[in-house]
Amino acid sequence: MRIYLSADLEGICGVVDVEHTRRDGREHDRARKWMIQEVNAAVEGALRAGAEKIVVNDSHGTMRNLLPEELHPEAELIIGSPKPMSMLEGLSRDFDGTFFVGYHARSGAFGVLSHTYSGRVVADLKVNGRSIGEPGLNGLVSNFYGVPVALISGDQFAVGEARDLFPGVVGVITKEAIGRYVAKCPSPEKARKMIEEGAFKAVNLLRSGDIKPIQVPSPIEIQLKFLNPGMADLAQILPGSERIDPLTLRYVAKNMSEAYKAIRVMIYLGYSTLK
Repeated sequence: MRIYLSADLEGICGVVDVEHTRRDGREHDRARKWMIQEVNAAVEGALRAGAEKIVVNDSHGTMRNLLPEELHPEAELIIGSPKPMSMLEGLSRDFDGTFFVGYHARSGAFGVLSHTYSGRVVADLKVNGRSIGEPGLNGLVSNFYGVPVALISGDQFAVGEARDLFPGVVGVITKEAIGRYVAKCPSPEKARKMIEEGAFKAVNLLRSGDIKPIQVPSPIEIQLKFLNPGMADLAQILPGSERIDPLTLRYVAKNMSEAYKAIRVMIYLGYSTLK
């Protein structure tokens, strides 16, 4: 059993503010330790259930948050940026299941530090008419490769998005969002224990066939809404994109892999306009 693990930071227990998530934030060093501890808990649970290979991708910000010297010795780490496949770097059809640890809700939704890839660029992302965030987008790409999403941890809204899209996914709610910068959290120790047990359960469900990849339809229609028209002005140079209103671009991709790359290009172009 081979597990791919994408680790973000906003959904980690105790993380509620940009001081936790920004590289220069005063509490970032504390938060990155909580992050590696939750990753290690998921690794331990997967190994206890019989997983043979676990690849961890640091998927937050600079993608240099996880501490290699504190990583579980049985896991491998993909660290650094830029990565061609960003939060999904290293994912392939060779894996049996995907874990999302420390994930958050989408742009415009309730949830702690909610956003979609870039809170400074993206107002909304729709795939085939449905607003989704990082759990949905990354999960659809994973399923396109035939790898089901087996575990997600984060607040109740991030977990809810994954549950709505991916039947059988094990959801571990590590904090209850009260506001954008407020959450009710269990102790970090309890959160880690829940994640370990969730990972153990997820691997067993994968082995029994109770979690299977969903069919991802093609073609894929993307609608990416930016925070200001200047971002759309530049992003529309992407071949095949169509401006449908001052803030929104439409793009039709042949499959989820192409859709993911097109979305990332448009976001990068929009980001480049920031002063």
